[in-house]
Amino acid sequence: MVERRDIRVSDRDRQLAADRLKSAMDEGRLDLFEYDSRLAQAYRSATYAELDQLFHDLPPTVRPAEHAGTDVAPRRAARRPAPASSGLPLALKILWTVWASVVLINLVVWTLVSVNDSDANYFWPMWLLIPGTALFGATLGVQYIRRNRATG
Repeated sequence: MVERRDIRVSDRDRQLAADRLKSAMDEGRLDLFEYDSRLAQAYRSATYAELDQLFHDLPPTVRPAEHAGTDVAPRRAARRPAPASSGLPLALKILWTVWASVVLINLVVWTLVSVNDSDANYFWPMWLLIPGTALFGATLGVQYIRRNRATG
């Protein structure tokens, strides 16, 4: 029968060990050099015996989970809904920001001109809908491609 110490660890086990090392450093039990050294060793560990060596001089509260199947997850902050733009690539986020800024500036200028000139009835900022529509189409295309790449 294979002992637990000889069983290979998973990436999740390594991450749990890294989280617990971080907790030990936050508590002041490890200095930055020790933490960095042990963290590198945690990611190189192949078995539970190697992971256990990282915690030999630390209290049990920062030891890795005793069983590979243990579902001990670190506490997480309350989940906030992701913003609508969270799935967009950085380039599209920048383009949307630039377009919205240009629209806002044009609307302010048009409003100031319209207030001073009662004959100015032509709403010229509407022409900004053309690049906005193109940007919207590009965004839908990118999201469609990403969704199909992820599922297929």
